[in-house]
Amino acid sequence: MKKRKIGSLEVSEIGMGCMGFSHGYGKVPEEAYSIEAIRKAYDFGCTFFDTAEVYGDVVFYPGHNEQLVGKAVKDFRKDIVLATKFFLHPDELADGTSIYEATRRHLEASLKNLDTDYVDLYYLHRVNQDVPFEEVAAVMGKLIQEGLIREWGMSQVGADTLARAHAITPVAAVQNLYSMVERDCEKDIFPYCLEHDIAVVPFSPIASGFLSGKIKADTEFEKVDDVRKFVPQLSKENIIANQPILDILAEFSEKKHATNAQISLAWMLHKYPNVVPIPGSKNQERILENLGAANVELTDDEFRKLETALNACTVYGHRGHVETEQVDFGKNWEDEKKGQNKENKQ
Repeated sequence: MKKRKIGSLEVSEIGMGCMGFSHGYGKVPEEAYSIEAIRKAYDFGCTFFDTAEVYGDVVFYPGHNEQLVGKAVKDFRKDIVLATKFFLHPDELADGTSIYEATRRHLEASLKNLDTDYVDLYYLHRVNQDVPFEEVAAVMGKLIQEGLIREWGMSQVGADTLARAHAITPVAAVQNLYSMVERDCEKDIFPYCLEHDIAVVPFSPIASGFLSGKIKADTEFEKVDDVRKFVPQLSKENIIANQPILDILAEFSEKKHATNAQISLAWMLHKYPNVVPIPGSKNQERILENLGAANVELTDDEFRKLETALNACTVYGHRGHVETEQVDFGKNWEDEKKGQNKENKQ
């Protein structure tokens, strides 16, 4: 697989989001299956694996996904790039604890979970409006100097916030929502990142499976811990309304002997030299299919035709790429956690 750069790091041009093995898409596979999936992805050529301290907190516990990923990559840890993310809450600082001390605690917990002595790419998962992100940026610089992390990134931010942080400690990556049906990043994030050599790491690049064409208007999502219940494009009315986009993908996938999902990934890889998508799945077949998009190359003419067709479509349903802990898509999980905790106590 071809390589791309994230700061000083070299990664496969398509990475792997590992969240689904612990959280977000309903019932998870057996651990052995998940570990095998990650190892198969590595054998396929994937060298970029993404997790977060919070993945697993709805049904399992914080750190569950990091532990699973750590087990899976143990034998080839030095040959890959590991990314994880943390939240920082004001109550962690209430007793006089510094932002450095609080961040260091999160990082040390992640290092233990991942069974490693450094993290390649460490993200602030969301900006908290009550914790100065500029101070977090300064702390990240110190952690880089100490050799505990190699690069740092931000998630779900706009260009103004990114610029303020980047001025303090250079940001290597922005992990934002970006796909054919969530294109806000094209207005501010991509122009800024291209100018400043910052990678854009799209999560949900296949729109939680919508762009694969496998989700239908009558698809029933799982009742517990399934993000798809909350995704705007996956309401029944929006699945129907956005059908023209799937028709376009189907036309191109037939011509290229590829799948819809592969075309959606090939589209962004052709469009931006600094994009490194991290599609996630809990299904081994889907994971290898997504990584196979690296072998689907659009010609300039094919790309222009695809782009023109997409630009002519109205997208129904919108989440946006700027979130904070106070205004966060993740708020949808609060009731899920409360319900699951109550069930576990019974």
